[in-house]
Amino acid sequence: MSSPVYIVADNVISPLGTTSAENYARVSAGDTGISLVDDAGLSPVPVYAARINDSSLPHIESSSPRFERLCILSIQEALTHTAISMADRDTIFILSTTKGNIELLAAGARDSDLSLSLSADRIAAHFRAVNKPIVVSNACISGVLAIITAKRLINAGKYKNAVVTGADVLSRFVVSGFQSLMAISDEPCRPFDKARKGINLGEGAATVVLTSDGSLVQPDSIQVLGEGLTNDANHISGPSRTGAELADAVTKAISRSSITAEDIAFISAHGTATLYNDEMESKAFERAGLSDTPLHSLKGYFGHTLGAAGVIETVMTIHSLRAKKVLASHGYTESGVPGSVTVNSSVVTSDKSHALKTASGFGGCNAALVYKLNTI
Repeated sequence: MSSPVYIVADNVISPLGTTSAENYARVSAGDTGISLVDDAGLSPVPVYAARINDSSLPHIESSSPRFERLCILSIQEALTHTAISMADRDTIFILSTTKGNIELLAAGARDSDLSLSLSADRIAAHFRAVNKPIVVSNACISGVLAIITAKRLINAGKYKNAVVTGADVLSRFVVSGFQSLMAISDEPCRPFDKARKGINLGEGAATVVLTSDGSLVQPDSIQVLGEGLTNDANHISGPSRTGAELADAVTKAISRSSITAEDIAFISAHGTATLYNDEMESKAFERAGLSDTPLHSLKGYFGHTLGAAGVIETVMTIHSLRAKKVLASHGYTESGVPGSVTVNSSVVTSDKSHALKTASGFGGCNAALVYKLNTI
């Protein structure tokens, strides 16, 4: 039987702060990092987005591109909370991203400069990592999938520790892509709400450090339990119309965690605020027997950060379990989805020790993970 896997350190860098504690405090207070960004280099028209003010970032000695510097800063801060080192042969580094250094495209970068594996190698080298890093890039489930990958590698005995970092940055390339799909809202996003109009994009970096080494586990460490992965293959950008496939991922994650739906304190949903995504998720959670489970989306605070989303939202889930709180879904006032779900409009308390994190993405991919607050 494999050893339990725990998250023992974490970090988030976003427009709301440069540490997990700062970000969680701001989200708990209802603050949002989304604002109207008027930058012709990003979009020909102003767009609502969550953009990091680089002057607020700690200084590091690195000539790496901005995307890689954000990753390095996040890893660096997370590792201050644990004795785990990336220079240890028992530690693997996993990078989750959808577009990496894509912002360099506007400056005439060569294709080789945009290589995700090259970025991962440079980040790993900064920390003198001895193992070849792994890149997980699977649309918007990348962050959750990277954590699942880390857990499976540790369970298989390949490594004892894993450093998982998710990051993406705002760029003209990404903004124009979502504009072409007419998926960007002209106001702050409202996941699951009747008046929702679409997404706001965001940027950020987040890191979680996992281990099976019991000596590194603290009383408030978070155990990574069961996972589920599915693909509905409905459409290149449109999700399943029934929610059956996400529901399948969720039920697998719950079953593999040896718990029931009633044990879950809350769902940290993907919740992009597009018409079809939120409809699909609501149907999936109802199918999975989670209609009465408090649910929120954090996109109203961070925007949609693509490959960083699953890691950022996992860190907020970790801190919510520790604080015994369920965060509010920013921008939500009235249900606008067909499935029966309980969307949180204010911060509430919960004594339950499990939480469900889900993600869905282009191509029909779905991921679900159950986390548990360590109670030893």
